[in-house]
Amino acid sequence: MKGMQSRITGGLTIGSRLLCDDNSGAKIVQIIGVRGSHTKRTRYPSVGIGDVVIVAVKKGVPQMKKKIEKAVIIRQRMPYRRAGGMRIEFEDNAVVLIDDQGLPKATEIKGAIAREVVDRFPKVAGIASAVV
Repeated sequence: MKGMQSRITGGLTIGSRLLCDDNSGAKIVQIIGVRGSHTKRTRYPSVGIGDVVIVAVKKGVPQMKKKIEKAVIIRQRMPYRRAGGMRIEFEDNAVVLIDDQGLPKATEIKGAIAREVVDRFPKVAGIASAVV
């Protein structure tokens, strides 16, 4: 997986509820695990834009509810700093469901995604409506 160009501040942790911003059938998901996190003992890992998380679907179509999926974070409310000095923050926290190879499960993304996600997941950027 490609490294990040920006220092992403971790604004989300285990237990955070996020909006699923694709047309896969899930509406609200909750983070239940983090892929590749290395934290101190008894500390919850914090994650930010471009990180892969394990989520449980809380609201959505009946076929998707209570399913465990992988997702990539595309937006976060907490501001983070890009290499040029600009600070970026979004209105909400959002994810997109992906499969084991990092390909999106849906065919379109409703909102904008961060530019940092485009570097790591180019197929996710291909179905996005806007990149910020």
